[in-house]
Amino acid sequence: MSSVEDLDDLIVRLERAAEQLRSGEVSPDAAASIVEECAALAGRAASELEQLTRDEELAAGAPELPPPGQDTLL
Repeated sequence: MSSVEDLDDLIVRLERAAEQLRSGEVSPDAAASIVEECAALAGRAASELEQLTRDEELAAGAPELPPPGQDTLL
């Protein structure tokens, strides 16, 4: 699966979880589990989006930058 497809899948899963939470038909324990799953899915979505951005920048000829928080050595 490509990164775009992975990202689309994560979005669908997050939207489904939001619908469940909005319905009000889940127990507090189930809601807590859904919220934890959403946090994990959002983290994966952020990673996928970051990778897509890097791939597009490289394809456009931009110089490769180190990952966030990593400086280049002089």
